[in-house]
Amino acid sequence: MSMSARIATATVRVDCGAPRGPVRRIWTSLGFDEINWTSRPAGKRHLRTIGAFAERPYHVRSHYIFNSGIGWSLPHWGAGNVYHEDAAGRPFYDFSIADEVYDAVVGAGHRPLVELAFTPRALVAEDAEKRFAFEPSPTQWSPYEAGLWATPPRDYGKWGGLVRALVEHCVARYGAEHVRGWLWELWNEPDIYYWRGTPEQFHALYDVTAAAVKAALPDAAVGGPATTGDLGAGRRGNEFLRGFLAHCARTGAPLDFVSFHTKGARFTPWRVYGPLGGPAPTRQSPSSLKMLREVRAALDAVAAHPQYRDLPCIVDECDASVPAHWGVYDNANFAYRNTEYFAVFQCKLMKKLLDLNDRSGAHVHQATTWSFYFEGERFFEGTRSLFTAEAVEKPVLNAYRMLARLGDARLAVESSHAWSLDRLDDAAEGMSEEVDALATADGRGGVSVLVWRHADDQYAPAAREADVTLQIARLPFAGDVRVHHTRIDAGHSNSHAAWRALGAPRDPSESELRTIRERQGLEQLEPDRTESARDGALTLRLALPLPSVSLIEVRSIS
Repeated sequence: MSMSARIATATVRVDCGAPRGPVRRIWTSLGFDEINWTSRPAGKRHLRTIGAFAERPYHVRSHYIFNSGIGWSLPHWGAGNVYHEDAAGRPFYDFSIADEVYDAVVGAGHRPLVELAFTPRALVAEDAEKRFAFEPSPTQWSPYEAGLWATPPRDYGKWGGLVRALVEHCVARYGAEHVRGWLWELWNEPDIYYWRGTPEQFHALYDVTAAAVKAALPDAAVGGPATTGDLGAGRRGNEFLRGFLAHCARTGAPLDFVSFHTKGARFTPWRVYGPLGGPAPTRQSPSSLKMLREVRAALDAVAAHPQYRDLPCIVDECDASVPAHWGVYDNANFAYRNTEYFAVFQCKLMKKLLDLNDRSGAHVHQATTWSFYFEGERFFEGTRSLFTAEAVEKPVLNAYRMLARLGDARLAVESSHAWSLDRLDDAAEGMSEEVDALATADGRGGVSVLVWRHADDQYAPAAREADVTLQIARLPFAGDVRVHHTRIDAGHSNSHAAWRALGAPRDPSESELRTIRERQGLEQLEPDRTESARDGALTLRLALPLPSVSLIEVRSIS
């Protein structure tokens, strides 16, 4: 990954007199594969942790609500186990797991994004197993777990009845007003192995699904198709997306939002077999450029239909690399998920997506981090997660704490060393080093500036801190102001760094755990200080290591 010379100095200018409209809070969404862990004690605590700092309810998405199974993820697949048939083939439903899952989400102050998937065992076609290659093994439960769940339901009428029953059950349990704030999405990544049917079969299933959702709750929000990005080898996500949109436009099928995915990297090889903790076979890093290109392509596909340009576009898997459940013991390149790099990457990505919205005919309304936690993992396993063992919060969670503290009105920002979207089609594999910022104002007169230094190359050589001059002009107040400065870097808001400083213990003692947890939250870089804003202007100087992000909050004290 080619990178420019290190940045030594930079200037960031914020103009409080140049509002750019409301801040679209695209980051308030998370998702994960392991649906059954939602309602585990740890899962419920983690949802409450996020709810405690979230500025509004997060949408929470997970897989497998319709899968048949025992209601446990071993280690990666789960099951809502909702649908069953009696001896005469009559459907009946068991919502006990669904209730546990959605109770946990709603109880923590969030809202479900219900992924209506996949095919229950009783709805798999009778001849599907004969057509499905499967080699029995103690590590595989059955052909169903190995992939039969991805086949089209054998009876679309029974599928529609299942969808309607779930929506009606949720309305009865949580109330129509609350459920109107949920999202109902058909399937996941039907352009790859998650759907073992044709596009036409999927379109027909969507028609049945959308009709069932609307029959249960006419003003419920239903959409899809949750396709993959279009720029990887052999991908056809946008082809599938375009076909789906054309179908809905032609038939008038209900469509309240459009969903699609993007991933920043697929490390090659994903898994390395060798001594634990060995070096990466080749140094690889996430690419925010790849993600932005994929999102732009999907937005263009939506904007090609004038009637859909104002629909919410939801990137409900928006991740720096795949897969979520592999970590540093599989491939050392996954180490970035433990460190401050990932936190700063997320802040940078959210701002660039907002910039992309300004240039696109359609707009991202949510960018979901497909990250939560994994039961039974080692400390800092390197999975794509917000929490590691013993409920320790990883540095990336502090990025969302920072974003939550931003105001609701976006302000104009110029940076001498920002990476411009004008370069989005450059041949570079990843975004070179930049200093950039996202600035906001709130209704109480406060101004917040999120300013970072980052490069996509996680192996960028260590360099001295960059001297950044932050100029804030046309403040809505003059005189003395209070400056509150929080920071995520190698030495602040960083449980991983604290763990490593203790020698990376596999089984930390109680005192060691206390030391780690003391560093897991959002930390101040310096005590609050008073500055004088003369003529509505304020100049601050920051020393930014690579990578790092600071949140500067300015308020009048007069």
